[in-house]
Amino acid sequence: METSPSTARVDVVLPCLDEAEALPWVLDRIPAGWRAIVVDNGSTDGSADLARDLGAYVVHEPRRGFGAACHAGLTAATADVVCFNDCDASLDPALLPEVAGPVLDGSADLVLGRRRPTTLGAWPAHARLANLELARLIRRRTGLRLHDLGPMRAARREALQALDLTDRRSGYPLQMVVRAAEAGWRVTETDVPYHPRTGRSKVTGTWRGTWKAVRDMRAVLGERSVTASAVTATTVPGGGR
Repeated sequence: METSPSTARVDVVLPCLDEAEALPWVLDRIPAGWRAIVVDNGSTDGSADLARDLGAYVVHEPRRGFGAACHAGLTAATADVVCFNDCDASLDPALLPEVAGPVLDGSADLVLGRRRPTTLGAWPAHARLANLELARLIRRRTGLRLHDLGPMRAARREALQALDLTDRRSGYPLQMVVRAAEAGWRVTETDVPYHPRTGRSKVTGTWRGTWKAVRDMRAVLGERSVTASAVTATTVPGGGR
C-alpha cells in the first residue's frame, strides 16, 4: 500500500488515538495509489508502529486534539488533493474516490461525506441531536444547507492551507466549512454509510465528549467572519471562481 509522496494522487489523513484494532481494516481499504498519512495523537496501544508496519506514512502530533492531528496531517501532505477520514472503521476509505471525485474533476471545492447510519447503534442519539443543531447553526451562519458535519471530506491541499485554520480541538472540521463558505468555495455533500466504530469513541461515545465537541464548535461559530480583505481569490481552489 505504501506510496511515495511524489507519486501519490491523493493523500488521506487519518487522525489516530489508540486505534490498533481498526487500523488493519482501515489501511487495507485505502484506494490504490493513494497515500495513507496516519497521525498518531499520543496512542499507547502501538498504533503508530502497526500503521508503519502496514505501509502507512506516520506523523506524530504530541498536542492532543482532533484538530491538531488533522492539521498535522494536512501539513505533512504533498498531494494536490487531501482527504480526511476517521481511523475507527466507522467510515470506509474505499468510498473516498466518490467523495473526492467532484474535487478531482473541478466541480466542487469541498465535499463532505453525509453519514447514513447502518444500524441504530452506529450513531448515538445525543450525537445525532448535536449534529442536527450544528447543521442548523451552519445554515444560519453561512447559508450552506448541509445536513452533517461529516469527518470524511476532500479538498485541494493548497487551498485548505490558505484558509489558515487555527482551531486544534473539535472545532477544526467546522472552522474548515465556515471559512470555506466565507471564501466562496463550492461546498457539497454526498451520502456515505456510517458503521458502528471499532472500540470506544473519545467524543460521541459519551455525553461529556459530545458536550465538549459542541462547546468547541460553538466557539468557532462565535468567531468574527473573515473580512473581505482576508478572503482573496487565492483561497478559492482554482483561483477566484
